[in-house]
Amino acid sequence: MQTNRKAIWGWALYDWANSAFATTVVAGFFPIYFKQYWSHGTNVNLSSAQLGLGNSLASLIVALMVPILGAIADQGAMKKHFLFFFAFIGIMMTTLFYFIPKGQWALAIFAYALASVGWSSANSFYDAILPDVTTEEKIDFVSSLGYSVGYLGGGLLFLINVIMTLKPSLFGLADAGQAVRCSFISVALWWGVFSLFTLKWVPKPQVADRLNLKISISKGIGQLMTTLRKIKQMRTIILFLIAYWCYIDGVHTIIRMAVDYGLSIGFAANDLIVALLLTQFIGFPSALIFGRLGQKWDVRKAIFVTIAGYMLVTVWGFFMTTKTEFFLMALFIGLVQGGIQALSRSYYTRLIPLDKTAEFFGFYNMLGKFAAIFGPALMAIVGLGAKYFLIPDTPTIDQIATASNLATRLSIVSILLLFIVGGIFLFFVDEKQGKKEAAYLATL
Repeated sequence: MQTNRKAIWGWALYDWANSAFATTVVAGFFPIYFKQYWSHGTNVNLSSAQLGLGNSLASLIVALMVPILGAIADQGAMKKHFLFFFAFIGIMMTTLFYFIPKGQWALAIFAYALASVGWSSANSFYDAILPDVTTEEKIDFVSSLGYSVGYLGGGLLFLINVIMTLKPSLFGLADAGQAVRCSFISVALWWGVFSLFTLKWVPKPQVADRLNLKISISKGIGQLMTTLRKIKQMRTIILFLIAYWCYIDGVHTIIRMAVDYGLSIGFAANDLIVALLLTQFIGFPSALIFGRLGQKWDVRKAIFVTIAGYMLVTVWGFFMTTKTEFFLMALFIGLVQGGIQALSRSYYTRLIPLDKTAEFFGFYNMLGKFAAIFGPALMAIVGLGAKYFLIPDTPTIDQIATASNLATRLSIVSILLLFIVGGIFLFFVDEKQGKKEAAYLATL
């Protein structure tokens, strides 16, 4: 395969486009606005549980749906079609946030879940296009380029959105609340406009025969069933996916719940937003550095380094008390976050048959989303359960506050288990054996 620079940049610019949702919505304003506006007056632990369960609902829908759609997309070379169909859903639901009234937490969670389904499903097909735009020799760097560009693009819009909320009058807005709602609209526009470069510059995957939708559905489901019957031939892929399932759960949980956690232990919303900006902009160069590291060193060892970094973060989060610590942690997360995501994606492409990328990335994202069901839910259960056992029968106000704070801190340290188990399974992954299995699966 010859490397097409325009196709690579077209592919990477989708990360620039959709990362606005990950930063401004998922990690930034939605958790804050949900607590202070849509779930106004609700107990802090209960609102955290509502948000965590909303994330889990979206993840469950994606997990059940994407492998089947991936198998269908492979048959008819429709990966780009599915990408833009689900991106459209995400964009429309993000626009809806502007119109949801105060106190309507259930409607907000519903729209957020659908937006997350659109975003996550589109990303699955985006991942599956990666081997179509580059060679195996460059795939670690190109994968990292996507995440790097995404950090930069998402960070730039997030910076603008933060300025909008701090200085709404500069943008002709009445107050910070209106600025946040307009920020949701800006995400939808950013996502939609920059996706057009991907639509134009990334060529459709080449297949011998282009099938109509009905035949693609039939053959795709048949191919998925064949793969599942041959699952015993996929030992290396299964080991990696279990490892990924565990450690990426911890990563996604920290991304989705970090702001909510900071609010729950008493940090100011503005400080948390600044920390997120630090993570975005340090993530831009660090993702590229990890991409080069994957090319020059050993990809699996580089993933182990990032897992160890996240284990440190979870322990550090339990003891964290000052704003300075939170900023330092944000910088540290930025160093490892892009690396663990980009290298996991490129490493997985080495283990799968390249004519079935959408199907196998369906499994990849399915397990990632099943994992994200348990991460936020684990935090919610540990937080609520610990608070129940820590509060005495006749508590004082101070005892309730202390118990609530400790319960929240225990919820974040519970994520450490996911990184430990993920690292153990990754240790047993053999890339050479995986390539042999992929060659066999390509014949099915």
